[in-house]
Formats: sequence, structure tokens, C-alpha cells
Amino acid sequence: MAEIRNYTLNFGPQHPAAHGVLRLVLELDGEVIQRADPHIGLLHRATEKLAEHKTFLQSVPYMDRLDYVSMMCNEHAYVMAIEKLLGIEIPERAKYIRVMFDEVTRILNHLLWLGAHGLDIGAMTVFLYCFREREDLMDAYEAVSGARMHAAYYRPGGVYRDLPEAMPKYQVSPLRDGKEVEGLNKNRGGSLLDFIEDFTERFPKYVDDYETLLTDNRIWKQRTVGIGVVPPERALALGFTGPMLRGSGIAWDLRKKQPYEVYDRMEFDVPVGKNGDCYDRYLVRMEEFRQSNRIIRQCIDWLRKNPGPVMVDNHKVAPPARAEMKMNMEELIHHFKLFTEGMHVPEGECYAAVEHPKGEFGIYLISDGANKPYRLKIRAPGFAHLSALDEMARGHMIADAVAIIGTQDIVFGEIDR
Repeated sequence: MAEIRNYTLNFGPQHPAAHGVLRLVLELDGEVIQRADPHIGLLHRATEKLAEHKTFLQSVPYMDRLDYVSMMCNEHAYVMAIEKLLGIEIPERAKYIRVMFDEVTRILNHLLWLGAHGLDIGAMTVFLYCFREREDLMDAYEAVSGARMHAAYYRPGGVYRDLPEAMPKYQVSPLRDGKEVEGLNKNRGGSLLDFIEDFTERFPKYVDDYETLLTDNRIWKQRTVGIGVVPPERALALGFTGPMLRGSGIAWDLRKKQPYEVYDRMEFDVPVGKNGDCYDRYLVRMEEFRQSNRIIRQCIDWLRKNPGPVMVDNHKVAPPARAEMKMNMEELIHHFKLFTEGMHVPEGECYAAVEHPKGEFGIYLISDGANKPYRLKIRAPGFAHLSALDEMARGHMIADAVAIIGTQDIVFGEIDR
């Protein structure tokens, strides 16, 4: 009789966002997973520690680098925590801009998730489609902040600047002739709001295309239906949030349950699943595409009709306008103090959370009255999801581990912070 023994296998790197920093140790009985042990620590960013040695403003760009697919949502929780401690109310227009860009970021995140998840399970085309749409939204990021990814656009007190009145245009070059450039610039004639509105008109058709490719595709369903099932009570016990929790049938969404900024004025639905498997979590995120699109359109309508400031006028928190700073000694001193010493945040502690594309992203901040945080703790949604990988993968095949990592929508920057 041949001796039967379990194999221990180092699995991965698999998912594009676990690019070699997720070490998954699988104990196998043949091809069936008996135990999955996720090892982290290969990408230790030390964000929480670094924040203790930087001024409150200097830590904003570190937030972009946590979950580097949902840049502005990370910043949002951080600046909300600072604003809570400062006790300041930001201008109305800044709130609408933040909500609009949160939803743009949600679409960006889910596009990368869908493309990468599809690629992992063997659907190549949808990856190319998703990146085509991401390109438009990256241009919106770039127009408003100057950077395609790490925007540092949200600031304590509002946003860095108002929305631009003109979109950057493609130029004729040896690679592109006049006719091609004219086609590329067709929807760039107006302001950033016109450009995003044009995108929201086209986007529902694109989502229909993804669904045509995947939703009733029998290979897709064979790879996702009944895989990684998490019952609702287990999802709650494991600390799931976001689409992972809603896929198990629990309608928990911070935008509805604990509204922040202007989400209480927005009309949108919270999609929930029934079976808590990979397929339901896919369907939840597909519906979130459409709901985010709805919210963006409502923000565009309001922003068109209501001009106004996008930053508080308290110069202990927000820098003075550049023109004033160059004309007025008082403003120059404010500018210099703010960017060298930073703002002093009153003593206290607070927790601020946003409904991040992956779940509840929270910042627990303690201030001792200095110009730097005394302590910063990040509650990253992916960390709780990854810790449930063992429970979700047991009894499944090796190939299903790929589908489960994909459905968790893991990005390692926030897990190994």
C-alpha cells in the first residue's frame, strides 16, 4: 500500500495586488485544501509608525499608498478623523466633491477587482475592458490633483482645489495624427464635470457588456457558485464589511447606516446577496457599479448649480490663497508656519470610518495637542477578510483558492500596513 501523506505547499503569488507579498501556506490532501495559513510581513510599510513622525498634513500621501486602488477613500477617513478632533465643518461644495470622488474611486477599485478576478479564473477579455474604463477615471484623478494614482487631494478642511474648468487634451504627435487626436479629444471639450458626466452616460452600457461576458457564463458560474460560502452569522463574527458582508445577505453600509458628508441626501440602493458565495459577491459589486454611477450623477447636478469655496478659511488649518500669500505678510507667516510646523490638533482621540470599496476603513487617531499624531491605528477591511481565508478555503480544491483570493479583493498595502 502506498503511503498517503499531506503536502505542504507555498501558494502564490496569485492575485495582481498580492504581487509576491502574500505567502499562502496550504496543507493539502491530494488537491483538497485541509488548511490555509496566510503569512504577512513581506511588505511591511510601517504606515502607522511613520505617521507618528510626520505632521498631520504630511501623512496624507501615506494614505494613498495603503490600498493603492482606492486612494481617495483612504485619505477621506484620515482627514475626517483630523476634522473631528479639530471640530471644524467643511464647506458644502467640498463635501459633494468628496462624495463624487469617493464613488469614482469605488468604480476604479471594482474595475481593477473585476479585471483581476476574471483574469485569475480565466476570462481575459474583461481585464482589457476594465482597464479601458479605468483610463478615463484616472484622467479625472489627474485633472483634479496632478497625479493619476496618489492624489493627496483631500485635505483637512476640504479639498486641495476646486474642479478644473478645462480637461487636458491630447496633442498631435508622431504617434497620433490629427484625425485620431480629434477622436480622443471628443469628450474633453468642456470642464471636468462635463468629462465625468460623459463617462456616467457611457458606463451603464459597459457594465452590461461585462455582465454579458460573465454573469450567465457557465465556466464563470462553475468557478464561483458555491465556492467560499460564508453564512451571515459567520460573516458578522469574522468582522466582514463591505461587499463581503453584503454578499452574505446583511445590508450593512456605512453610507446608509452612519451617513457622513452628504450621503444622507443621495438616492441609492444597497445590493445584498443570498448565498454568501463568490458568485453573490460578484453580483453585489456589479450592482455597486450602477449605484455609484447614480450617486456621481446626483453630485454633478448639484456641483453645476452651486459654486462656492472648497476649503475652510481658518488659516491655522488651511493655507491662504497664493496671491494673498505673496502680497500680505500675515498670510506669508500663516503659510510658512503651516508647511513647516504643521497644524496643532487639540488633545483627544477619535475614530472615523468610511464605506471604502472593500469594506469599513477606519482611522483611530490619538492627539496629545502636538503637530503630529500621538498614535494612529488603521482599521483595514482586507485584514479581517484575509484572516478568514483558512475557513473559506477548507475542503475546496487548489484552483478554488484562486477564486477565493479574488473574491476577497485583497490589496496588500492596507493589510500589511
